[in-house]
Amino acid sequence: MRILIVEDEKKYLDILQRSLKGEGYITDGVGTAADAVEYLKSYHYDLVILDLQLPDGTGNSLLRRMRETGHTMPVLVLTAQSELESKVENFQAGADDYVVKPVAMQELAIRVQALLRRGPALQENVLKAADLEINRLTRQVKRDGKRIELSPKEYSLLEYMFLHPGRVLSRSMIVEKIWDQSFEGLTNIVDVYIGHLRRKVDEGHSHKLIRTVRGLGYTLDTDHPQ
Repeated sequence: MRILIVEDEKKYLDILQRSLKGEGYITDGVGTAADAVEYLKSYHYDLVILDLQLPDGTGNSLLRRMRETGHTMPVLVLTAQSELESKVENFQAGADDYVVKPVAMQELAIRVQALLRRGPALQENVLKAADLEINRLTRQVKRDGKRIELSPKEYSLLEYMFLHPGRVLSRSMIVEKIWDQSFEGLTNIVDVYIGHLRRKVDEGHSHKLIRTVRGLGYTLDTDHPQ
């Protein structure tokens, strides 16, 4: 699942991204309301974590704009403002949860999981490609009805491929999204994890769903007949 974090304090944004990526989520982080609007136009998000104090406006204004333009994903407000008036104002604007900083990352992870469990787009939580399916709420993966155990990174990589059906994902794209690092020095890590997925997902099946496009990257073959 993909989460947008809107937080102008770079150090805290980095902590949030590392923590949530460790839980297996795909995250994007921005520091302004303007950047958040652009990301919301470009990508589908299952959850938004929103700070209220932004350099180009308030988080509350951004939240109202999101709801007015039809964004229905859960929004978790994460802020230093603990006043009751602020909580009421943001819940009225469309917030689904309100958490006062500082917060333990373990608690935040539980709140995120709870919001995603009741998210609006339930029909999109189970993704399928031929006889392979993933449940984005429980992070369970099955092929031909049989459970496949994946590590958090393996799951994140497979989900990333599911979310871009038919698109060839380069090694640099995968590293930046799944490992949140530049491509330099990580030449082999994508190949290693693709190898792990192939052994767990494709081994023993005549239809191989994880494809290599020579010189370009990898793609999930969503067009194979079952």
